[in-house]
Parts: sequence; structure tokens; C-alpha cells
Amino acid sequence: MITTINNAIAKKREDGEKGFTLIELLVVILIIGVLAAIAIPAFLNQRQGAWASQVESDLKNAAIAAEQYAVDHNGSYASMQVSGGAGTDDDLTDYGFNPTDDVTITITGTPDASGYALQGVHAQRTGDTWTYNSTDGVIVSP
Repeated sequence: MITTINNAIAKKREDGEKGFTLIELLVVILIIGVLAAIAIPAFLNQRQGAWASQVESDLKNAAIAAEQYAVDHNGSYASMQVSGGAGTDDDLTDYGFNPTDDVTITITGTPDASGYALQGVHAQRTGDTWTYNSTDGVIVSP
């Protein structure tokens, strides 16, 4: 039995069955390395953009909750309180705002009867701060 298997393997080698050479394998590894070097920085930039989008989305959602708060308080934002990130108990979460993990939304200054300003930061983007002002409805990004 073993002799038959050995004879079959020897016959296949004689018939010209070939494998890859070392040079061919090295070229393939080099090509994969170049592709990885191109793809990894692009992936990291996509993550940065996704974190920025999370903050902007949370600011927009917080603004909608603030408007609902004002509707229930005769159009005034004066007593509105925002305490921070996910899991906190504040006026915006009471009006449907659900913050994203790693995003913190706070009020900058003191809200008055006619407006407010919000600030958003992401834990993964240290030093970057987004702001939203209710008077113009524009999000200013870093």
C-alpha cells in the first residue's frame, strides 16, 4: 500500500507537477504589503470621520430635544439643564435625547429665554470640540 502511494507521488512529480517558486511567493507577499500600506491609513481616516459624525449627529438630536423642552416651557430654554454624556439624567434625555457612547454634550454658558449653545466632544478625538448655537442652527466643527 505504501509502495503504491510512493509510486503515485513519484509519477506525479515526473509528469511536471510544479509548485510556486520562492521568488513568486516573495512577490505576492510584497504586493500584499503594499496594498496593506495603502489601506490602513485610509481606514484610520474613516474612523476619524465616523467619530466626528457621531458628535454632529448627537448635537442635532440634542437640539431637537431642546426644542421639545422649549415647547413644554412656554418657548423658554432658561431652566434647561444638560449634565453630560451617556447614562446621565438631564432635561434633554427627558425629552428623547439618547447620547452616543463616548460622546459628551454639554451646555455652554447659561441658556436664556430665547436660545442656548451646546458643545460636543468625542472621547476618541481629544482636543476637538463641536459647538451648536440655537440662534443660527449651525454646527461649528474643529
